[in-house]
Amino acid sequence: MSSLEHAASQALAMMDLTSLNDDDDEGAIRALCRRTDTPYGAPAAVCLYPAFIDAADRELTAMGIRDRVRIATVTNFPDGSVNVERACRETRAAVAAGADEVDVVFPYKALIGGDAESGRALVSACRDACGDRLLKVILETGELKDPALIRQAADIALECGADFLKTSTGKVATNATLEAAEILLGAIRDSGRDVGFKAAGGIRSSDDAKAYLDLAAGIMGEAWLTPAHFRFGASGLLDALLATLSGDDTQPTRGGY
Repeated sequence: MSSLEHAASQALAMMDLTSLNDDDDEGAIRALCRRTDTPYGAPAAVCLYPAFIDAADRELTAMGIRDRVRIATVTNFPDGSVNVERACRETRAAVAAGADEVDVVFPYKALIGGDAESGRALVSACRDACGDRLLKVILETGELKDPALIRQAADIALECGADFLKTSTGKVATNATLEAAEILLGAIRDSGRDVGFKAAGGIRSSDDAKAYLDLAAGIMGEAWLTPAHFRFGASGLLDALLATLSGDDTQPTRGGY
């Protein structure tokens, strides 16, 4: 197995196969779930809007892989409101509906404006609302832009109980970048906490995935690279990984998140 094939195999197991489109319906979510059953194993999770948690649960259960594929959803999404009550209400509802993981958007616009306390309040409250479910905090690094602001957001999320730091919503002009990933991984390393990292948005090729995995291995160590610590939020990436693993890199990839 080549180094690229090895990276593709790793990345597939670490994917949150994502559909967060305005026109999603139950049929689209069932189709998304069916894509998780590949000849090379299943991704870690599907990620979808809260309205489709039940549909995903039913489809994955019918496929016999619900115990292997987790269900992730999004809250306070995509705007990153400072409304703590709204974020908590959505998070509690997502957990009650059966989500295994909640990706909540950090109030990044408030932080840009100099308000760090809203971020602390919202992440802390959503941590409580999540209970024993995984809380991923979306920092929207492409909008924060300034490395110091990205690091500040990461440190706040870590201090307030995030289980994962996630780069982006996939809904802005600049989503995951290696530069932002390096800052978030450095914050995780420096915190000494058992926290994961999720790169989301714009990762569409096996080479892209390998670059992120190589970066994480250099900062956190090769043994850290497991689905418990590293995720890719993507849709089109799956086709690219399957093409690499099958030896057919001529296959087109799907666009999207």
